[in-house]
Amino acid sequence: MSDGNALVVTPQLSIPFSELDYSASRSGGPGGQHVNTSSTRIEVWWDVAGSPTLTPEQRAQLLERLRTKLDSTGRLRLVSSGSRSQLRNREDVTERLRSVVASALTVRKKRKPTRPSRASKAARLEAKRRRAMTKERRRAVRPSKEE
Repeated sequence: MSDGNALVVTPQLSIPFSELDYSASRSGGPGGQHVNTSSTRIEVWWDVAGSPTLTPEQRAQLLERLRTKLDSTGRLRLVSSGSRSQLRNREDVTERLRSVVASALTVRKKRKPTRPSRASKAARLEAKRRRAMTKERRRAVRPSKEE
C-alpha cells in the first residue's frame, strides 16, 4: 500500500515518508537476552496539524476525528512492539497508521431517524406481558381472607 517514497492512504491522499518520524527503542516483556540487547520497538510520529500534504478539509477532519490520539501539538503517535523483528514492527506500525488515517477520513452516512413498526411495538409489549406473568407466578400464594 505504498509506492517508493509515499504511503498511499486513500486515492486522494499519499503521505510522503519524509513526513513520518520513526524511532526504535528497546521493547519490554518476555524474550530473554534478545529483548535486553535489541531495539525492536518502533514508534512513528506524524504531524497532522503541520502536514503540507493535507488539504484544509482533510486536516480539519483528521484533527476532529483523531483528537483523542493526538498530542497537544497535533502530532499522531503510534507504537508497535509485537514482533521480535524491527522490520516487521515498522511494517505493522506503518500499516496501522494507514488504516487509522483512512478510517478517520471516511465520510460517515448521516443517520435517518426511524420509528418502530406497529408489529415490533406489539411484540415488545407481548414480551413484557409474558415476563410479568412469569414473575407473578413465582410469588407465594396468599390464602384468601374468607372466614
